[in-house]
Amino acid sequence: MNLRKMIYIALLVSMSLVLHIFENMIPVPFITPGAKLGLANIITVIALYTLKDGEAFLVLLLRIVLSVMFGGSLSRLLYSLSGGVLSYLMMVVTKRLFKNKVSIIGVSCVGAVFHNIGQLFASALIVQTMSVMLYLPVMSIAGIGTGIFVGITGEFAVKHLKKIYGEDSKWMS
Repeated sequence: MNLRKMIYIALLVSMSLVLHIFENMIPVPFITPGAKLGLANIITVIALYTLKDGEAFLVLLLRIVLSVMFGGSLSRLLYSLSGGVLSYLMMVVTKRLFKNKVSIIGVSCVGAVFHNIGQLFASALIVQTMSVMLYLPVMSIAGIGTGIFVGITGEFAVKHLKKIYGEDSKWMS
């Protein structure tokens, strides 16, 4: 990995941490407890479309680990990892299988829904009941809404990055 790419990855991780911290300051009046806007996922979507899959996954993992180190708990790590990893895997699968059929916005919505599914499964393991899955319809609706916002923002950023650096620039590969 060259220095330019390492700096780019470091910038993405730091931007996602800033968005994560900023999001924690926003009181979100959602129906379900603990629901968030997912602003840091904007950076995950940008990484997914500008880096190789493994490098984008590194951005996600670094953000999760560092955010927990800066002010989280073991349960937050469990929820973040379960939601983040499942979400990331499903976004990669969706992006690869439906390359010309699903936009960045659609991939982001898939990620948002599977992030909720991953977190609910982690919660079901902790409380030892699957009844927490009753939150899934409400959380999916909220997830699709935030996924659309994250996807639109990510698409805007990726388009502008490609204008600046070129469609097939070496910084992306």
